[in-house]
Amino acid sequence: MWWSDRRSAGNRFARLTATLAVAASAGGCFQPLYADRSPDGGPGLRSALAAVDVKQISAGKGTDEARLAVEIRNALLFGLTGGGPGGRPAYSLTIRISSTVADIIVDTTTTRPSIEDYGINATYTLTEIASGKPVVNGQTFARVSYDIPGQEQRFARLRGLRDAENRAAKVIADNVRARLASYFAAGT
Repeated sequence: MWWSDRRSAGNRFARLTATLAVAASAGGCFQPLYADRSPDGGPGLRSALAAVDVKQISAGKGTDEARLAVEIRNALLFGLTGGGPGGRPAYSLTIRISSTVADIIVDTTTTRPSIEDYGINATYTLTEIASGKPVVNGQTFARVSYDIPGQEQRFARLRGLRDAENRAAKVIADNVRARLASYFAAGT
């Protein structure tokens, strides 16, 4: 039996010891991403993210995209500052958005959609205020499906669309925040 074999027990113990030694020596190489201070004693990621000034996202007044622009900006402000006051702005973030709706599944008897896909495309630029130089340019997108429960339930369809818009806006805000965190943590 394998558990009684001394040689395999010794090999397992040696591998376990080597694994623990490597883990203990590498443990000092890692730092929490959202720590208050960086390893060199400078400001941490949280302070850098709080120093980003998120500009108003342009959209036509009274349109669905205007509501989404506010939703994305609010989610970003909360994600960058944690709900607290922002720091002195060192960076400016500009975002442009566009939205799409696509029919995914169409009922063959009524030719009306029963599932739709809502999408947001966003382009963003992070600019250093002191130099006026863009430091991060990027694009992100979100696609969210929603059901249309029946043609007689038009308000349920509108509520499903509104929920899909909110979820897509949250995904866009999270993607942009993650990219900015990557830039401030790694410098790329």
